[in-house]
Amino acid sequence: MRSHPLFSPWLSLAPALTIITVLLGASLLYAIAESVGYISVIGQSQISLDAYRATLQLGSEFWTSLGFSLWINITSTAISSVLALLLAVWLSERRGNTDTLALNWNLAFPHLVWSVALLLFLSQSGLLSRWAATLGLITTPADFPVLVRDRFGIGVILSYIGKEIPFLTIIILSVLRSQSVGYDVVAENLGASRWQRLRYVTLPQVMPALLAGSLLVFGFIFSSYEVPALLGVGYPRALPVLALRFFLDPDLRARSEGMVISLIITLIVMVVAVVGLRMKDEG
Repeated sequence: MRSHPLFSPWLSLAPALTIITVLLGASLLYAIAESVGYISVIGQSQISLDAYRATLQLGSEFWTSLGFSLWINITSTAISSVLALLLAVWLSERRGNTDTLALNWNLAFPHLVWSVALLLFLSQSGLLSRWAATLGLITTPADFPVLVRDRFGIGVILSYIGKEIPFLTIIILSVLRSQSVGYDVVAENLGASRWQRLRYVTLPQVMPALLAGSLLVFGFIFSSYEVPALLGVGYPRALPVLALRFFLDPDLRARSEGMVISLIITLIVMVVAVVGLRMKDEG
């Protein structure tokens, strides 16, 4: 009975998939059209690749923004993955059900709210700088280290680390708690140290899920706008922030370059998502 076409999961998902496909397809066609110079709102219909040449030429701001975005993405994802792995291993050994309450509490906050909180705490006029000045640790709040709105993206990285560690920890923890403890016990009885058990027993179990989750985090961060816009600086800026700058340009012809950048971001995110899903399926 369940093999009947009416019970096919694809048929059940057809309405949602149709809406998603139409919206995504229309958006991509619109972006491609504007990227090649077809901008109907100003009556421009001549097709050209000038926007691609201007965006991808050596020395353009695109390459600086791409490097800055990759720096933020790789650093945030790597640190979050390592810390999430260690936290998940520690929580799995406790075998408690209330240990994930703090993780779920953190996930409830949007990235924008979390970034605003960091800005209020870590800026040179924020709470920590004022407390440090009051306690005599620094002379004035302006002497507090620059941790947000800095050209190295430290504030952006800290914001993503604070949000992605709980997400990755829950993924890893679900894998660890679904596995039998027998493997770890056998390795311990055979004389394996704590780090040897982590390397030879725990890592092989969680690596597919950790890699897939890390790639999804990478794709999300790469396309995220609000955090680098709030905690970043005017230069260098992340690719989504640079793309929006072209969209807000009074000269509507600049939209073509913004669409080129948006299409590149979309392509990279789609590739990362496909790789992450393949790793998840293989795991």
